[in-house]
Amino acid sequence: MHELSIAQSLLDIIVDESNRHRLGRINKVRLRIGELAAVVPESLRFCFDLVSRDTAASGALLEIETVGVTARCDKCDFSFEVQDRVFECPKCGQPVFEMLSGRELYVMSIEGETGEEDG
Repeated sequence: MHELSIAQSLLDIIVDESNRHRLGRINKVRLRIGELAAVVPESLRFCFDLVSRDTAASGALLEIETVGVTARCDKCDFSFEVQDRVFECPKCGQPVFEMLSGRELYVMSIEGETGEEDG
């Protein structure tokens, strides 16, 4: 289950960023994950809950946006959404090797609280 190592890496990034912005508590983390990133969202959430215990991210909601696979044909320069993992240009029929999206895993945003009162 590689989601455990991904969850730990995410936590490291999130804690570093929250420290930079002086967040005492992290409430929500938005992620963008490509369909071909080989990440099972529920497994990642479970693992994140485990590794984030006793940290500022304990109990934080992981909001995951899944990104479809898109590719571009080198021959005819046509960009398209890949269906059923068939990497063939629907316009000219050539095999396609350039992926535009589908393998990413990004932290899009982190929401939290500083613990400071306004006023």
